[in-house]
Amino acid sequence: MSDPVSWLLIEPGWRVVASDGSEVGRVEEVTGDSNIDIFDGLAIAFSALGAQRYVPAEQVGTITEGTVQLNLDRAAIEQLPKFDEPAEEVEIEPDKASLGERAEQRVLGSAPKPRQANPWRQILEWLGRAGRR
Repeated sequence: MSDPVSWLLIEPGWRVVASDGSEVGRVEEVTGDSNIDIFDGLAIAFSALGAQRYVPAEQVGTITEGTVQLNLDRAAIEQLPKFDEPAEEVEIEPDKASLGERAEQRVLGSAPKPRQANPWRQILEWLGRAGRR
């Protein structure tokens, strides 16, 4: 038996086997966030034209080069829910960023710049301080 590998190495086409070692299908897609190392699960297919099924990460057992073993028997695997495509990417934008700042962040990949005070407000504040002297 090969040494276990990380979920990050799983690729479409890898064999999927049931808990008894019998082959049940192939990996179609891996879901998760590799940036923060969160493995969500797998989309598997029993055949090339078959519907994809979703296997949550909790049901994935040993992962070795080219093979993913599940903690489920064949009957349980056949009862898995159909796989729905996940959202491509979800970003939560800061509440206080303006539309322009969010667009700039998306285009340039930079963090939003801090808001600058209104120049008229700055002048009024300066005048108010000057009048108190």
